[in-house]
Amino acid sequence: MNRKLHIVCLDVPWPADYGGAIDMMNRIMALRKAGIGIHLHYFSYNERGIPNELNQFCESIHVYQRNTGHKGLSASVPYIVSSRTNEELAENLRKDNHPVLLEGLHCTGVLSQLDLHHRKVVVRMHNEESAYYKELARSETSLFKKIFFLRESRLLRKYSQRLPGDCIYACITQTDADRMQEQYHTSGSIFLPAFPSWQKVKGEEGVGNLCLYHGNLSVPENEKAAMWLLQKVFSKIQKPFVIAGKKPSRRLQKMAHLFQHTCLVADPSEKELDDLIRKAHINILPSFNRHVTGIKLKLLHVLYEGRHCVVNEAMTAGTGLEAACHTGSSANAIASIIMQLYNQPFTQEEIMLRRRLLGDTYDNDKNARELIQYLW
Repeated sequence: MNRKLHIVCLDVPWPADYGGAIDMMNRIMALRKAGIGIHLHYFSYNERGIPNELNQFCESIHVYQRNTGHKGLSASVPYIVSSRTNEELAENLRKDNHPVLLEGLHCTGVLSQLDLHHRKVVVRMHNEESAYYKELARSETSLFKKIFFLRESRLLRKYSQRLPGDCIYACITQTDADRMQEQYHTSGSIFLPAFPSWQKVKGEEGVGNLCLYHGNLSVPENEKAAMWLLQKVFSKIQKPFVIAGKKPSRRLQKMAHLFQHTCLVADPSEKELDDLIRKAHINILPSFNRHVTGIKLKLLHVLYEGRHCVVNEAMTAGTGLEAACHTGSSANAIASIIMQLYNQPFTQEEIMLRRRLLGDTYDNDKNARELIQYLW
């Protein structure tokens, strides 16, 4: 049977260079590999443009402009939703009765215009968005942005309570799925793991030559983590430490070069970042979220490709991956762990443990087959 599927993405999924895009793009590729004909719809509103690379995976591609700024604001609907509510999208989806995969709560503004009683619709929940925006507010230094994020968090909570019960809500962690059912009474909440770009554990045995923190450094939480590591950890221990990521601030760049044993790699290519992760002896990934939601794709990247991984509790909460990491609850604890691990080889036993823990959970082909069962 020649099955067709509409996929509506909150952003252009190519290039897959941040967590949400990685999850979306690998899902598209896995569904296409499973023989699904994909009609892709996405919102264009930034420098990512309209890439031709998507054509090989899709039977058709429809691009919509997002109503950014004041045009996308609503008194009662969250901005991430109202700015993507689009009549042309609704009209295109109503032309047939193929199932629909909506990528993110962001794309659910179209739900009220679809016949949900006679059509399969799955909503991919990338986070528990109300909690996520509360964390953005907590990390933000700009008063204007802090107020906006808090407003968005409140609207998202109210909006989520009104979600229709006819859809399947595919959450990225079991914790998020449980929270969806408890807080928003969405009985159709399921756990569908992330679709990472990495499918085999490739961490090399032996000893690397540096410590690494990586992330999108334009995100306040990630800049905070990098600054914290510099000020609270690597000011105390004289081990080579590299920070790598997109769009670092001048303040972070200046601080990264205050010590002779620390440096920053700005805007590394995908290959450069992969090389750094593989060469590192210790990948360090603290998180400062109080309301934990979703999963950090960079954690999976490190566990598939790197050696030792040092985290705090917030980074692995709800993931089931705690046993693959070394966990410290404070700067002193993390510094102590780094000193213990720095000359300790990464072993075959640790590689086998990761294979068992990651195993089938993040097998994209298997998870695509599971998703297909909910779409047809």
